[in-house]
Amino acid sequence: MKLQKETIKAESPHGRWYGDACGTAFGLELLGERWSLLIVRELMLGPRRFSDIRASLPGISAKVLTERLAGLEGHGVIMRSTAQDPVPARLYGLTDWGYAAEPIIIELGRWAASSPLHDPTLPLSPVSFMLSLRTMLINDAAHGMTAVVQFTIGTAQFTARLANCALPVTRGEADAPDLHFAASAAPPLAAVFYGNATPEPVNVEITGDEGLCQRFIDLFELPAQYTT
Repeated sequence: MKLQKETIKAESPHGRWYGDACGTAFGLELLGERWSLLIVRELMLGPRRFSDIRASLPGISAKVLTERLAGLEGHGVIMRSTAQDPVPARLYGLTDWGYAAEPIIIELGRWAASSPLHDPTLPLSPVSFMLSLRTMLINDAAHGMTAVVQFTIGTAQFTARLANCALPVTRGEADAPDLHFAASAAPPLAAVFYGNATPEPVNVEITGDEGLCQRFIDLFELPAQYTT
């Protein structure tokens, strides 16, 4: 797939809201507008079409998504490209600097999930679920384990490769996965991984060794909630 990059420039936003030299203030000026950080989240596993981003963020309007994409592109967080195969398509993807925001998203998610106000039963996009696995992996428990795990979530395909206490995730199918989880949407998978739900009642299909499957699921847990 050949990509042709297209870029635009915008004036620096530094100081537009807070007039503060702190990097945290600048970060909020870059990503603090409503939907901006979630757009970046949805691009963390690779470039996507406008329609795909909007489908993953059903509360966003086409107008707002267009504005946020333009702003993020102008500030160097994302870039547009054109995929030639199999048919020409406009894609939006992260720059190298944009991908470097993943630890921010992961740590913010881990921190917020420890709030007693966190509701894990709300809607969840496929990318958000896959990033949650990277976030909630118990590193000590994963020591010495390896596995290639495919996830089919609706029409989306992802491959997670557990090794060295890390779980990189890519889009697409695995050639010979050790495990395969399939569901029509992300929430049923979240119920299995984080809510102790059994697969059949929530319509999650699992292919692979049963023992390995349970050991893999046990590698993930939400953080303990703080009390006020």
